[in-house]
Amino acid sequence: IRCWSNIPFITVPLSRAHGKSFAHRSELKHAKRIVVKLGSAVVTRGDECGLALGRLASIVEQVSMLQNQGREMMIVTSGAVAFGKQRLRHEILLSQSVRQALHSGQSQLKDMAIPVLEARACAAAGQSGLMALYEAMFTQYSICAAQILVTNLDFHDEQKRRNLNGTLHELLRMNIVPIINTNDAVVPPPEPNSDLQGVNVISVKDNDSLAARLAVEMKTDLLIVLSDVEGLFDSPPGSDDAKLIDIFYPGDQQSVTFGTKSRVGMGGMEAKVKAALWALQGGTSVVIANGTHPKISGHVITDIVEGKKVGTFFSEVKPAGPTVEQQAEMARAGGRTLAALQPEQRAEIIYRLADLLTDQREEILLANKKDLEEAENKGRLALPLLKRLSLSTAKLNSLAIGLRQIAASSQDSVGRVIRRTRIAKDLDLEQVTVPIGVLLVIFESRPDCLPQVSALAIASGNGLLLKGGKEAAHSNQILHRLTQEALSIHGVRDAVQLVNTREEVEDLCRLDKLIDLIIPRGSSQLVRNIQKAAKGIPVMGHSEGICHVYVDTDASVEKVTRIIRDSKCEYPAACNALETLLIHRDLLRTPLFDQIIDMLRVEQVKIHAGPKFASYLTFSPSEVKSLRTEYGDLECCIEVVDSVQEAVEHIHKYGSSHTDVIITENEKTAEFFLQHVDSACVFWNASTRFSDGYRFGLGAEVGISTSRIHARGPVGIEGLLTTKWLLRGDNHVVSDFSEHGSMKYLHESLPLPQRNAN
Repeated sequence: IRCWSNIPFITVPLSRAHGKSFAHRSELKHAKRIVVKLGSAVVTRGDECGLALGRLASIVEQVSMLQNQGREMMIVTSGAVAFGKQRLRHEILLSQSVRQALHSGQSQLKDMAIPVLEARACAAAGQSGLMALYEAMFTQYSICAAQILVTNLDFHDEQKRRNLNGTLHELLRMNIVPIINTNDAVVPPPEPNSDLQGVNVISVKDNDSLAARLAVEMKTDLLIVLSDVEGLFDSPPGSDDAKLIDIFYPGDQQSVTFGTKSRVGMGGMEAKVKAALWALQGGTSVVIANGTHPKISGHVITDIVEGKKVGTFFSEVKPAGPTVEQQAEMARAGGRTLAALQPEQRAEIIYRLADLLTDQREEILLANKKDLEEAENKGRLALPLLKRLSLSTAKLNSLAIGLRQIAASSQDSVGRVIRRTRIAKDLDLEQVTVPIGVLLVIFESRPDCLPQVSALAIASGNGLLLKGGKEAAHSNQILHRLTQEALSIHGVRDAVQLVNTREEVEDLCRLDKLIDLIIPRGSSQLVRNIQKAAKGIPVMGHSEGICHVYVDTDASVEKVTRIIRDSKCEYPAACNALETLLIHRDLLRTPLFDQIIDMLRVEQVKIHAGPKFASYLTFSPSEVKSLRTEYGDLECCIEVVDSVQEAVEHIHKYGSSHTDVIITENEKTAEFFLQHVDSACVFWNASTRFSDGYRFGLGAEVGISTSRIHARGPVGIEGLLTTKWLLRGDNHVVSDFSEHGSMKYLHESLPLPQRNAN
């Protein structure tokens, strides 16, 4: 079961035949036997003397959690040398201070020099203390740990190898976590050029190679190597062009430049990669990740096991298409080319897409039929979602009309001058509209969303990443192919990308260096999840559509039932459907009120009574559990208010700032409602269902925003634009405008250029 929290609440089936590594990150949740290798930089403090106790405690907690899920966890740890170094330094300082105090007095204590400590002696002094620390930490989770010290010679002796293998299996069988380390107190120096001579030979010269050797020997499913860098980069971390490699494949070594090793420890990144590839060849999946970063170290291990995009994943299966990072870069490059086209050229692309939707309707509907059949056979989609998934000839015709509206209205959207100011003589400033950059639109069960959003992105010159739901895979594929066909007429095919890899939505939301704006289209739960997961990327959208209709005392009898029926029953699953009906108290027990109730019953709308409404009734409908509920079905809440002011207060308290309506013939009351309700859309004597980009004349919408940012309500082309400032001067410098300078600021507003009349 996929969870949005850092910790999965339900364990997953843990069984697979060993022999082949996992092909995708999403499969890591099935790992049964896991080795976690803790590098010296992870275990030790920054001063290399002593252990990072907080970090170590967090790692133990994560390992314990996975162990208690039924997995078999093993730890290969460094740290004995650092722990021993801390103890020996303390002992040396203590003994030196006593001797110097006896012979020289206190004045020379500050000049004491600490000798260089031999690593084997430090390891001997630190191993027992390190193990005692692990035991104390694991005891807090009712887990027993056992120490095993090994050397390279133990793997060359067949009997010792069998003994080690048997010991580890027995410990795992008894639910004990083995903690393995090289016996640095007696380990001989590594032989040169002796490692990685094939599948069966790897020299244990550091804990990276030890972890790889153990992982293969024990037929481990997953090896997690934690270090002090985020993973493997294509060039040394810290260099200007360094990019984190999400997935590393055998044979990619030539594309990577290795830097120096970490501040502590025996091996560097090159040693880790060699060990990882050796383990991968032996059938064990490998992830190299950062175990020291304070923001992620508390859940890095569990995140990896859940399949989240953390660190570098080593895989033998190379996907046929580009990675999502490459797609985002292609979308940005394509978007910039798109923005540089003439407005007429962008419009031509959209017109061509509109024609393709009608010309290729049979192929589109055939693909959509496959999606519908698969969804019905699996039985996973509720009826409202099935309706959203369905396409028809009428829907495609409507889409084409909307796209042509976008094309016609987008002629001067990009590069439009919205402000001109003369700063000084021959120094003119302009503010012009420009695309936002790369948009990520995540939608579910709505294939018609793809051409709508694509057209708006094309019109506004934005690059676009699309992530659709699996339930609409066939429909999305054909619609995206047609979109790229339309883009090809002006050579910008790559500007719109459809993400087909197994990327989790949460991982996409972390691409803050590649994506400029996220727009979710789907359920309120999807929107909330994305808002929670987005790190450093703004999210445009609404998490709920709790829309109100307030029936005033001066409401027209003819208008009330029509508007309420349309708002609730025309499409109850829509985010702009009526959810709460507010009735003025004076209308209770009147013929108008009876007509409203009768109409709702005829339409089979289930009524929930608000607390105030329930108090007026002897036998009331079921009382509402919450006045802040989006039903998304033929259900609604009815509540009573004493005035238009109370209606406004109710909407502000329980609404979602989406769309709210007043029905009244009193213009003064209507204007009060329109001016005081703080929602994205506020209507007078009109259905809530008008809150829609197509109905507003925007051609289409990327979504409805309830955020208090530049775009609010149905978001069309204008909401996908930002601005930049252009300053044209002639040898101007700020010092000329100082108190004794030769120039003065004018700050004169200049007329704007005429907009395209078409």
